[in-house]
Amino acid sequence: MSRSQLSHRQLLWGDALFFGFLMWLLSRLVIAVTMLVIAPSLPAPPGGIVPTADWSVFSYSDSPRYETIATGGYEYGSDAQEKYNIVFFPLFPMLARAVMMLGLPFDAAGTLVNNLAFLGALVVLYRWVEEHHGKSIARWVTGVLAWCPMSFFGSVVYTEGLFLLFSTAALRAFEQQHYTWATLWGAIATASRVTAAALIPTFVIVAWRECRPIQAYITSVFALSGLLLFILYCGVHFGDPLAFVHAQQAWRDTVGINWKDWRRDLIRMMIGMTNLEQRWIVEPWHPLLFLIIMVSAYFLWRFRKTLSSTIVFYGACTIWFGLWLLDGDALILFVSVFGGAYLLWHLRSQLELIVLTYGFSSLALIMASGGAASAQRYAYGIVSLSIALGVLLERYPRWGYATMVFFAIALVNFALRFSQHIWVA
Repeated sequence: MSRSQLSHRQLLWGDALFFGFLMWLLSRLVIAVTMLVIAPSLPAPPGGIVPTADWSVFSYSDSPRYETIATGGYEYGSDAQEKYNIVFFPLFPMLARAVMMLGLPFDAAGTLVNNLAFLGALVVLYRWVEEHHGKSIARWVTGVLAWCPMSFFGSVVYTEGLFLLFSTAALRAFEQQHYTWATLWGAIATASRVTAAALIPTFVIVAWRECRPIQAYITSVFALSGLLLFILYCGVHFGDPLAFVHAQQAWRDTVGINWKDWRRDLIRMMIGMTNLEQRWIVEPWHPLLFLIIMVSAYFLWRFRKTLSSTIVFYGACTIWFGLWLLDGDALILFVSVFGGAYLLWHLRSQLELIVLTYGFSSLALIMASGGAASAQRYAYGIVSLSIALGVLLERYPRWGYATMVFFAIALVNFALRFSQHIWVA
């Protein structure tokens, strides 16, 4: 590589680092202010707490499970009803434990690991998208990943940052036929979360469709190294190589697509939780408001060509915001999974084969895992969906800016709820 080529490459990575860091810094400041300043000053909500302004605010729900692994190791037994921590993959607690050796408590170490990894994911994603779609789309895609409401999981004691970094790096390396790097990043990704297994069918399908050499298929196998090592560990220490699978029985009561859960969430969005639990309309306002919003949406769509673009724009924004206020969790759940699948299909001619294949493979894995709980968080970890949404928003910037404003509002809401120990995803 000549000096001029090297200089140009450094300049491109410099652009990616600058914009990725800017999006990371601004969005993380919003989260930090919400969780460390606003949340401690508010009264405790029903079922929640008043958080303290320290590192513990970033630890809730699954976070203590990672702490038990980092400080005491894995647990597994024969009681099928016990929620053993073996279901959580080892990369994140291992890195957090390494940072703890610097004298930091676990909450601080876990927060730093996740945040730095999330920053790396933004930079790698920007560079990858820029290589195919140019700077403008790269900025929109990076903004989507940084400001999406689920992105606050890239700042708390969770694995989203690590998973996004190494899955994105593996996809980019494989797409560029850098098979050694793809193997390395893929192996690390499969040590961070089981959903990284979607990389394997992605690599195989892309290798087949593009007539790749044998090295591509070898990469598809060895990218599973992280998962295989975890299987070996479970076999040696617990006598059950699939302990992390068998322990899932206590966490999820079904395997495969659980339409009962999805149907329940859809009904909840339409009639409200109170009516769903009572199996009768005891609180009529929720279904009435939902009906009004749906009728308004139909007429806005029906007469969209005769109305001014301003009326259509503000009407659509009002309808969306009303639905979110009515039941934002269910709305984001269905939009993330089913809307994400439609978006990939709609933009199939504009997205790279590896992006499409990974997106559909990951969504299929999420659906097959059983239940709808946390599906919106897992969908956020599918980098293909952020790429698809960024491509769409760059084409319609007016809608893009409205989307980013909504993202910022919802990001504050989710960060606030998490800090108050109210379940989010």
